[in-house]
Amino acid sequence: MPTERQTRRVALFATCLTDTFYPDTARAVVRLLERLGCSVAFPLAQTCCGQMHYNTGYHDRAKPLARHTATTFAGYDAVVMPSGSCAGMVRHVYPSLGVRVPAYELAEFLVDVLGVEDVGAYFPHRVTYHPTCHSLRMLGVGDKPLRLLRAVRGLELVELPAASTCCGFGGTFALKNADVSAAMLADKMTAVLETSADVLTAGDNSCLMHIGGGLSRLGTEVRPLHLAEILASTEEEPWVATR
Repeated sequence: MPTERQTRRVALFATCLTDTFYPDTARAVVRLLERLGCSVAFPLAQTCCGQMHYNTGYHDRAKPLARHTATTFAGYDAVVMPSGSCAGMVRHVYPSLGVRVPAYELAEFLVDVLGVEDVGAYFPHRVTYHPTCHSLRMLGVGDKPLRLLRAVRGLELVELPAASTCCGFGGTFALKNADVSAAMLADKMTAVLETSADVLTAGDNSCLMHIGGGLSRLGTEVRPLHLAEILASTEEEPWVATR
């Protein structure tokens, strides 16, 4: 690996949802980045980024969380987040709160910063990809996750119909507008099932939780799995989720 990758000090910002419900994703990010030569730290003082507070109008409540995050992650070359939603908050909203943190969504960090598309992954399954709203519209991640998936050996990538359409989660949107959210979810599930994919992947566990919950209630066998967990899998060490 190039020297700059070996010496790059990266901090993992796991995000609340991943830390609480999907710790396998955080472990996969560490395994993947270390395989690519990064030195990865997990600052234990990390908390919520404040997105929920900010999006519901409590900007003053979000400011202390933003300042705390900046202090917690000071001194690292990059802060990698397995969530376009939280990365969008940190990179685009924090400056308006007087705070800056070098945050990157996972796929853009791999492609734009490390300069890799083939991460040495092996995942012999039929997979479809859902591009989450924040990663697509706020961060402009574009096709970077697709480029990473196309380089995975054994993986059959199937295009998701109407892929850029929102799944209906949107954080508190799903609570405040439950009927609309459910209708959007139904459309997204129909699209997923049309692909006959074994696995649905995305860069945000929030969307995967929403879509995966709906698919589970329908009794389907489609498995939601974060992009990091696919990229962490190799032929020598297949990724096995603990949940």
